[in-house]
Amino acid sequence: MDVKKSKATVALMMMFMMLFLVNFPACFSAASQQPNNKKSTHLKPHNGFHSSFLFPVTGNVYPLGYYSISLSIGNPPKVFEFDIDTGSDLTWVQCDAPCTGCTKPIDHLYKPQKHILVSCEHPSCGVVHFPESPHCEKPDDQCDFEIDYVDHGSVLGVVVADVFSLRFMNGSLIHLPLTFGCAYDLKNPGPYDPPAAGVLGLSNGKASILSQLRSFDLTRNVLGHCLSGKGGGFLFLGDDLVPSGMSWMPVSANSKHYLSSPAEVFFDGKPTGIKDLKVVFDSGSSYTYFGFQVYEGVLTLVRKGLTKKPLDTVQDKALPICWKGTKPFKSVHDVKNYFSTLTLKFKDTQNIQLELQPEAYLIVTEDGNACFGILNGTEAGLGDLNVIGDISLIGKMVVYDNEKQRIGWISADCNRLPNSLDGNYKEDIQQPYAANFGILEENHPKTQGSSESNVRVRNREL
Repeated sequence: MDVKKSKATVALMMMFMMLFLVNFPACFSAASQQPNNKKSTHLKPHNGFHSSFLFPVTGNVYPLGYYSISLSIGNPPKVFEFDIDTGSDLTWVQCDAPCTGCTKPIDHLYKPQKHILVSCEHPSCGVVHFPESPHCEKPDDQCDFEIDYVDHGSVLGVVVADVFSLRFMNGSLIHLPLTFGCAYDLKNPGPYDPPAAGVLGLSNGKASILSQLRSFDLTRNVLGHCLSGKGGGFLFLGDDLVPSGMSWMPVSANSKHYLSSPAEVFFDGKPTGIKDLKVVFDSGSSYTYFGFQVYEGVLTLVRKGLTKKPLDTVQDKALPICWKGTKPFKSVHDVKNYFSTLTLKFKDTQNIQLELQPEAYLIVTEDGNACFGILNGTEAGLGDLNVIGDISLIGKMVVYDNEKQRIGWISADCNRLPNSLDGNYKEDIQQPYAANFGILEENHPKTQGSSESNVRVRNREL
């Protein structure tokens, strides 16, 4: 899981921007920088940066299993829906190259053009493949990529650069060339056909959209999300919406993922004996996952806590472990008093802890049963890795500060957008749909042991 940070420099990224400004002369036109005429709150730039970006989020943990935003790509712009995923860095979209295994109809796929292909020798290709080197027969070959997810899904495609239309919170609109993946071969994307057009990679890798925005000095390398239990929420890039008074915990500097300090597990306020637990914060996972031994230990405590409670085990297609009451539950609030709080207390911090109250690890299904939203990560292919997923992040503003290598959270009302959002910004956003592909395992093509069919697909030219 640990991947060293990319050594690509800001200077190289600026060279990349200049290259594409030749192809996209209107990217930073004066007209595009003018704020809209409607009443708005204009945030003052600070620290040399323009502002932050704020996106409405749609989705829920159950029954949809995803949270997503919409982004506009191309000229003229076309809206695509992206699963927000802090567990991977390369953003990709299903594209018509043509496509094998894509889940969107052809008119909803991204259509690449030859002039936007990133070559194998370009620094951006090296960033995507880091710490490996791109496997190219000729320097001017197209830059291919392959992503394998631990849920056994995979994505193959080619790296491209095209214009993204983004609106700052101060109202100004920019059209910026950014690097991302054009995915033309999807395999085993999940237990259902994902309605997402793609995945928005938000880890701290240099290939992420946020890292690219930071390299252009447009915003801070900070992101945050606030997911609502009622569905929806918001996502922001930049630090304008970071609240004061947050408690911060360092994350590993040697991992491309948001890997925590070691934690000790408490249940109902009492130590469980489970210590030195490292967890990854991953908005691309609907549920929380613990390695086998931790999962079994926590599940045993939960079951013991239900002794003499009016709950019986029941089979439900939604999740493996479920309970029913004397009558169907309508919401988690009907059942949460039967369960106790699970707490992660992180070492080497000033009493930083993540409280998982029952509503942070339970769902109520359409059949009215209460199901355990912490799953066996080893069985899911995660080995001993522990993942904090969306279910445990609901009702919290979670901030990932890549510049200071830390993560923080605070209870928040995620049911409405911050007041500083421009009024007409909402009108620019289309309703998104997305799917959960889980946490990233690798993000570079396999150069050895590849099957003939994969080699054939990987060498497809656009």
